[in-house]
Amino acid sequence: MVFSNGVELIKSNLPLVLSIVFVLLVIGIFNFILGFIKRYLLKKARTKSQISNIKVFTRIIYIIFVILVVMIAFFSYIGSWAGLGIFAGLFTAGLGFALQKPITGIAAWIMVVLKRPFRIGDRIMIGNVGGEVYDITLTHIYIDEVGGQVNSDQMSGKNIMIPNHLLFEHNIINYTLTNDYILGEVVVDITYESNLDKAIKIIKESSLKFIKEHLKETNKEPSVRVNMEASSMRVKVRFFAPVRSMQEVTSNITKEVYDRIKKEKDVEIAYPHTEIVFKGRGRFRKK
Repeated sequence: MVFSNGVELIKSNLPLVLSIVFVLLVIGIFNFILGFIKRYLLKKARTKSQISNIKVFTRIIYIIFVILVVMIAFFSYIGSWAGLGIFAGLFTAGLGFALQKPITGIAAWIMVVLKRPFRIGDRIMIGNVGGEVYDITLTHIYIDEVGGQVNSDQMSGKNIMIPNHLLFEHNIINYTLTNDYILGEVVVDITYESNLDKAIKIIKESSLKFIKEHLKETNKEPSVRVNMEASSMRVKVRFFAPVRSMQEVTSNITKEVYDRIKKEKDVEIAYPHTEIVFKGRGRFRKK
């Protein structure tokens, strides 16, 4: 009699037991997969903040998943799928509206961790903000600003926090993704009366003087291009130099070119000016 009552009790509660077993099994499988992903991300993490972010993020995902599985199992047990649909719709809409930017930011953080468009120490530009990355967190990218209000490649002393969701809204420029060298240029205008070949030689030698230490890394010598302008011959020298010292190298080359040309009699720098040349008595012409 007792045995038959026990069998009847199990039969009557079988749907509940199956629902509980289903929930535990699904949560167990998901926890195993999430743990594998968590261990992979922790191996890629570089800083304490990244490790903390990974742990927090995986914990949030686990809690959300458990809530959804329990709700699905509950509405399945009571046989009210309409209630589940209403709940899921309201929950998703509310969560999506409240956490739109944070969720987008987390997705951007995952992209940064997995795809590595930049790393800590890289010099980057996001939108119109540029600098060197010194930290990457779940919500923000931290940058030591370069330049800022001053047109310079030096640190401005200001720290900028960029929300991660902006990574999907702006172009990302990484100056040091593959190496630390970028293309620079110095432009010199010389008069049409100047010795062009000598001017080209001076400009190229001046650039080589300040980038020769980098030639082993870049394997690219300076290149010279010449254009005819309305009142001058424009000589451009292009070269590769470290992004962090580009303005210093450009300044040194410019000064070297100026000093050497000033010593030459048959090479003259062109600049806008007016000369008055007198010809005969009371007559003059502009040049």
